[in-house]
This record gives sequence, structure tokens and C-alpha cells, in this order.
Amino acid sequence: MKDYNRRRFLKTTAISAAALTAASRLSASSPPKSKGKYMGNFSAPKLETVRVAFIGLGARGSGHLKSISKFDGVDVVSVSDLYEDNVKINSKIAKELGKGERHRNIAQYWGSDDKWKLMLNEIRPDAVFISTNWNNHAPMAIYSMENGAHAFVEVPIAVSLSDMWKIVNTSEETQKHCMMMENVNYGRDELMYLNMCRKGVIGELLHAEAAYIHELRFQMNQENRGTGSWRTHHYANGKGNLYPTHGLGPVAQYMNLGRKDDTFESIISYSSPARGRKLYAEKNYSEDHKWNQLDYQNGDMNTSIIKTNKGKTVMVQWDETSPRPYTRHNLVQGTKGTLAGFPTRVALDGGLEGVVKDHHSWIKGDGLIQLYEKYDHPLYKRLNQKTKNSGHGGMDGIMRYRIIECLRNGLPLDQNVYEGCYWSAVTPLSGKSISDGGMPQKFPDFTRGKWEQTNPLEIIN
Repeated sequence: MKDYNRRRFLKTTAISAAALTAASRLSASSPPKSKGKYMGNFSAPKLETVRVAFIGLGARGSGHLKSISKFDGVDVVSVSDLYEDNVKINSKIAKELGKGERHRNIAQYWGSDDKWKLMLNEIRPDAVFISTNWNNHAPMAIYSMENGAHAFVEVPIAVSLSDMWKIVNTSEETQKHCMMMENVNYGRDELMYLNMCRKGVIGELLHAEAAYIHELRFQMNQENRGTGSWRTHHYANGKGNLYPTHGLGPVAQYMNLGRKDDTFESIISYSSPARGRKLYAEKNYSEDHKWNQLDYQNGDMNTSIIKTNKGKTVMVQWDETSPRPYTRHNLVQGTKGTLAGFPTRVALDGGLEGVVKDHHSWIKGDGLIQLYEKYDHPLYKRLNQKTKNSGHGGMDGIMRYRIIECLRNGLPLDQNVYEGCYWSAVTPLSGKSISDGGMPQKFPDFTRGKWEQTNPLEIIN
């Protein structure tokens, strides 16, 4: 939402840097006391019709609006964005999708940085979908909950540990959901692997590998409006793994981290030199261009290793700069086999009858077809055809559908507020580890010792 100029961004990142300096103290000290109730297995009262609002209507926010406007039991009541054209276009789209029966009275807000607050005060929606720059996620989610709405936030949930604690406390005090919308958890392979892990196909889980390796230098062409206009500054001023959740979210749920079986304990982190963005700017922009005035400090490739409470390990990597194919790794290793992604492949102790004789060969091709037939997640089978044209191979639509389904039926969400904070905490903690020469940093226990009370995510039918 916020159209950062250089001065405003540097002021914001200075605050973020101060929060980063305090990360070790925050994570190692006693957690702040809660004035509310634990949200681990929380179910909100049923909503027959979910009155939804949207803050941020760029590529991501407009995608949410288009999908959600089609679902039964939804009424789009308000939209907010900096830009009038985004508001007008998306309001028209929602009304058309409502076919004259729904979304008829959409309140529209645009212009100044705080119009979203006015919208929340005046409209009081049931649920708010937040798709803005990273620094705005926490204040918008917190204000939404304080004004009586469930908050659904794009990744990451927040950029500092202090803001993550504020989100947790507000959610507990208001008894409102705050879900970070990690769409990758709803991919076909990710759902199938979750199902296989729950069924014990690969035995006891010991290790996982997660990544977001996605070359995005082209976004620097979005100089004044769009993702690149603010994200480029993060590449220069940030530190560590800036975008951990797409890879980490699925493997964390395979391993039940932050839930009954295990939780996050500590992290160590290192980054490569920062070269790619500087070279790209020098090659593609004039010497006096603003991108050539930045001091790109964050390493191109970050590698972190997480240790869990029970001694399991998770490697997490991030690189949005280097020229290489996209990957999330999506690997989980157990005592009876390994599930891996990019490309999708499986190794099982004893092999797969008629396909491979043992674990020394990957099951792929026709063998994978057998596995899909046997282990495809029931949620994927139920919703794929209904939502498959929604983006990112259908995962976006399944996620959005599940959010509305859970709100309408009074069910716990598939991702709770604590998971969003654990997964997002990798960013400030990896930055602190790098600053401390790779020293381990302890994760805050956002559940305050109650993670063992939280049920593992069910295989939902």
C-alpha cells in the first residue's frame, strides 16, 4: 500500500534494524504475558455470510478478490488501495462476479496512506485480506483484529519479532484469527506429501529441506509502483533470509512443528556475498539511477539450518537474484524413505512394486501416477476442479476456499497465528545469526509452552 520514497523507506528500515538488534534479547527472554486465550485449536463462531474487505489491490490482492467473490456465502463489502484505478476496476469485477445478487454495495477507499483505517472503522467487516508491502502487514493485521475482523495476511506475517508478538497478543486478546496465507501448503505435491507423512509412509521424520529460489531481478523495473518499488530496498538494506515461508511452511506441517509433536528451537545462518543486484543495476540502469545509489548488502544466497526441540533439522535457503531455475526443494527425509520436489520424486525403503526395486532409484514418471492415485490428499481431490484456474497451479484457490469454508463452518484454520510467526521469524533470526558470525539464535516460543496442546493438522476430507 505504501509508496515508499527513499527517505521514508530508510526511516522504516532504521526502525527494523533496531528491532533486529533486539532480536536475541527478545527471543531468549521470557515471553510477554498474554491477556487472552490460547489460539492453537481455536474455532470462531460460524458466519453464515462472511463480509469481506480487501486492503491492497495489486496483482496479489486482486487475485484474492476475484477468487473469493465467486464463492457462496461471501459478500464483498469494501476495498482499499492507494490508487483509484485499482479500487474502481476491482469493485467492478467483484460486482460482475456477484451477478447482481451479491457485492452490490462495495465501499471504496483510496488515496492517503491511512484510508484503510477509515474503512475498517466505518465498515467493520468480518474478514480482511491484506496484500500490501511487508512492513504494513503487522499494523494492518493488528488494527483489523482490534476492529472486530479476522485478519488474513500475505507472507510474511511481519518483519520483526516484536511485531510478531503484538500479532499473537492481539489475536489472543480479541479472539480473532490471524492467518498468514501460505498458499504453497495447498499445492498438490505438498498436500500429498502431508498425507503420506501422516500415514507413516516414510517412517519417523528426521530432516527436511526448504527453499525459495526464484530469480526476480526483473521486478526492479517496477520503479515507482508495484512490488519492485519497495522490495528492491529490502534487498539492499535487509539481512538473512527475507522470504522463508514458501519453502518452510509445508515441511513444518509435515513435521508438526509448533504443534503437538515438536517445535522450533534454534537457527544458524550464513549468506554469500551480495553481487547480483548491484551488477544487474549497473548493467541495466544509468549511473545516476536510484537503483545504482543503493548499497546492496544482503547476500545473494542465504543458507540457514533450524534445529527443532527434538533434534530434527531443517535446511532453509533463499535466493531471488542468481540465474537458476525456480525451486522450493520441498524435501522431507524419514527412516523409511524420502519425498522430494523439483522435480517431484520419491524414494522408499523396499522400492515400489513393478517400478523400482529399492531406495537407490527415485520413483518418478509412471510410478508417481500410482502414488498420486493412492495418496492424493482428499482436500485436493475435492477442490481441485472447483478452484484449479485460480493461480499457482490451483493452490491459491484451495487456500482461499478453505478460509471461507472454515469461517462459515466454525472450523479451526489450517494455519494458526503461531505458525505464521514461527515461519516468518526466520527472517530476523537469520539476520541476527549472520551479524553474530553464525551463532545460534533461539526461536521465541510464541505459544508460551502450549504447542504440545495444539493438534496436528488433520487430513481434512
